[in-house]
Amino acid sequence: MKSINLKTLEFELQKRLQYPYVWGRKQNNLWDNYTNFIYTTKTWEALMPQMATILEKHKLNKRDLFNYTINRWYNFWSATAVEHIFTSLPEVNPSKNPKNRLVDFTIHNIPFDHKTTVFPKQFKKPLTYAKKNEEELIAWLYDNQSTQQRHHLKNRLFILVFDEHGEHWKLKANLSLLKSEVEKYVSNFNPNKLHSLTFADNSQALSAIIWVTK
Repeated sequence: MKSINLKTLEFELQKRLQYPYVWGRKQNNLWDNYTNFIYTTKTWEALMPQMATILEKHKLNKRDLFNYTINRWYNFWSATAVEHIFTSLPEVNPSKNPKNRLVDFTIHNIPFDHKTTVFPKQFKKPLTYAKKNEEELIAWLYDNQSTQQRHHLKNRLFILVFDEHGEHWKLKANLSLLKSEVEKYVSNFNPNKLHSLTFADNSQALSAIIWVTK
């Protein structure tokens, strides 16, 4: 697990908020390869010269690369921070294999990966309905998850961010709020409250939603 200073990282992530959240293209392996420097780049300013190098080398559209890079960087470091928050808690043990894409940590010996996701407008139900029907939303999230490398039907904790003004994605930078809600969930963790899902292939998973609203 990378060494993380949450206050410093929160400050860096907030620098991304001044730009609209636009991808410009579907995430794909080619553009992921162009922008893999995001994994080792913690600061906003350090992204700029690396983007310039890639632009020159591959003759890409500047705006397209900028949008793609800052979104990947933002999502990766927010997720890394959330994993750090979990694994810093005494009830949580990090995965023994950091390359295990199915397990980030265990809580009371139950393995989970985690995913921070914005409240999906495609769900077409309001927040009040979703909170009362968590299992329906969880099933929807599994069915509609990304087909990228973290796609799976194993145990997952969804950290679901909802902003009353509709800018849900900005809460991924609010590490202080994320930390508060994760700590609250883990301190009150009850395995009997996990949702048990059975999928079309008869595989099963345990899941829950940690709501982060503002």
